[in-house]
Amino acid sequence: MTTVQVLDWISVVLLLLGALLSFAAGVGLVRFPDLLSRMHTAAKPQIMGLVLILAGLGLRLFPDTHMGMLVLVLLFQILTVPVASHIAGRVSYRTGRIRRDLIAVDELEEQIDPR
Repeated sequence: MTTVQVLDWISVVLLLLGALLSFAAGVGLVRFPDLLSRMHTAAKPQIMGLVLILAGLGLRLFPDTHMGMLVLVLLFQILTVPVASHIAGRVSYRTGRIRRDLIAVDELEEQIDPR
């Protein structure tokens, strides 16, 4: 087996694992009961799946592609997805669209004044 074939197999494994994590995130969005659980499954496995997919693409397309583009995609996703989830969580909390019976510890209740 040559080095190129080994890199191809590693790339295939990384792509499949990334696709599996992204699929799990999609299933979690449909199956989880409340907004906060859905936000968690949208952010965590999706980012990890993207990391694995980009690593697989980087290995497969290494000499032909600009690795900087893959790094930029990863960087922007890692920076924006958690911030967007945090903002969506705060908005949903303030508007009362979360199920308070599923929250074990509510640290925001004393910090946000009710209006």
